[in-house]
Amino acid sequence: MAFANAGLAVHLFDADPEALARGLDAIAATYGSAVNRGSLSAQTADQARSAIQPHSELPQLADCDLVVEAAFEDLAVKQSIFAALDAIMRPGAILASNTSYLDIDTIASATRRPEAVLGLHFFSPAQVMKLVEVVRGAATAPDVVQTAVALAKRLGKVPVVVGVCPGFVGNRMLGARNAELVDLLLAGASPMQVDAAFTAFGWAMGPFAMQDMAGLDISWRNRRAQGESLPVADDLCAAGRFGQKTGAGYYRYETGSRTPMPDPEVAALIGRIAAERGVVTRSISDREIIERTLYPMINEGFRILEEGIAARASDIDLVWVHGYGFPRALGGPLHWAHRQDLGAIVASLSAWHDETGKAIFQPAASLVALAQSTSNRETSS
Repeated sequence: MAFANAGLAVHLFDADPEALARGLDAIAATYGSAVNRGSLSAQTADQARSAIQPHSELPQLADCDLVVEAAFEDLAVKQSIFAALDAIMRPGAILASNTSYLDIDTIASATRRPEAVLGLHFFSPAQVMKLVEVVRGAATAPDVVQTAVALAKRLGKVPVVVGVCPGFVGNRMLGARNAELVDLLLAGASPMQVDAAFTAFGWAMGPFAMQDMAGLDISWRNRRAQGESLPVADDLCAAGRFGQKTGAGYYRYETGSRTPMPDPEVAALIGRIAAERGVVTRSISDREIIERTLYPMINEGFRILEEGIAARASDIDLVWVHGYGFPRALGGPLHWAHRQDLGAIVASLSAWHDETGKAIFQPAASLVALAQSTSNRETSS
């Protein structure tokens, strides 16, 4: 839809005819809703729909200039797809992956044209969200990166060029931000308190309400596929609580309502797990919530800059403002951090690192250096 809305001819492929039909139905329903809301004319919607041609045979894509793979996050599956595409696509065609986490270089190694392979990580829903992470692989040719950036702009997106690492910029920092969420619950915070601390900071929505909206089962399936587990979240899913779509997740929802309501069953579940793990609950302040979520995210941003995954701090801020809803008025996580007492941020991270031993709290060298430099300038002035 993002490509069709920009006036481009689109070939939609799925090997499963039923899945392809479901995709076309979803597209039709989304355009129909837009027409009903008055945000799109019927003529424009029909033009966009007619630009999307379905295919169930891969060779039918052979004349395309660009292919964006959007299969589920399984490296072997993606390598198989890219090897098949490499065999049929014409010379000069660009092969892109919409992966949100996996190694672009490893995906490219399945082809004979690694210079034409890169990541185009759209954010969901792709026809609405502005951010596109353009993931530059080790072998990606400069003109391929330039083409991808120009194309993203044609789609009305905000492209940010990033390097290869697990989760790239956005999801890598999101992992650092969310790493302490379960421990905060087990220590005594409630989902509603954590979410309230986030909205008080300026976020439109807190992490637990957001997870309920997105669906807890998606991450649950990914964890199980990777042999991983997560207390509380896995327990909720095992009980069939997948979020808004099932009427219950971290919160409960009245029929037909999207308003999150605290649920005593969730509080009891968290209390039971905490007791089983020997966690002594206590009062958690909103300040602690921010220190254990926002500070690790900022810290990870400094590491990303150190590693050259992002070229500049403003690129990281663009990713977070346009892809993850960081409060726009605050300019992005690193923009905000530069206007705080960096020494206090480093001290907080160090204290939590001493207490927990967790790597997310180990202050990044560049953050420590900047804090010291800022302190020295203030002292000399």
